[in-house]
Amino acid sequence: MDKRRILIVDDDENIAELISLYLVKECFDTEMAANGEEALKKFESYHPHLILLDIMLPGIDGYDVCREIRKKSNVPIIMLSAKGEVFDKVLGLKIGADDYMVKPFDSNELVARVQAILRRSATQNEEKQQEAKDEGECVKYDGLTVNLTSYSVVYNGKMVEMPPKELELLYFLASKPNQVFTREQLLDKIWGYDYIGDTRTVDVHVKRVREKIKDGSNWSIATVWGIGYKFEVK
Repeated sequence: MDKRRILIVDDDENIAELISLYLVKECFDTEMAANGEEALKKFESYHPHLILLDIMLPGIDGYDVCREIRKKSNVPIIMLSAKGEVFDKVLGLKIGADDYMVKPFDSNELVARVQAILRRSATQNEEKQQEAKDEGECVKYDGLTVNLTSYSVVYNGKMVEMPPKELELLYFLASKPNQVFTREQLLDKIWGYDYIGDTRTVDVHVKRVREKIKDGSNWSIATVWGIGYKFEVK
């Protein structure tokens, strides 16, 4: 079995080397990048299964690197932030980060999180493939088409740009009309593992989806107060 490839993006060579040692010891393959531009180049050539991405980078910062990668890939990203740095968790989640860790962190926790994300991501991909076979890869409602195969959303005849997590959240809800899901269930289904932190990431993504598509004549993304969300079909 091929080793899982981890791209480590950090301008502190000592930290990057240390993280690499932790991961290589656990039989991962690693590659390092010292700045945002190098990270984007190595992402294209190295094809990592997961990215550890520092926020404060020379030139292109971690937020912009994350934005660029999310335009074309759903690869898991864990953002890293030094203690004391201003790190906007909500912004990180908005642009597509899967998790975050504050430095200095425990090596065992880092490895455990990487393993958990990759394990659940693999399971999630298998489930998606099976669901695609069982249910089809496209859901259609009046004025709305969400295609999971091509990762496209058409709303009132126009293509809507939507990052992978927003699209997956919309597709998941729309493929199970009138079924209520808690924020924790949605985190598990869409992000693929037990998210470390609060559940605001779901609210953030729902808000972003609602900004891009308004309720249809016979459907809506409804908030079920005190519980979570559902795709309501009348």
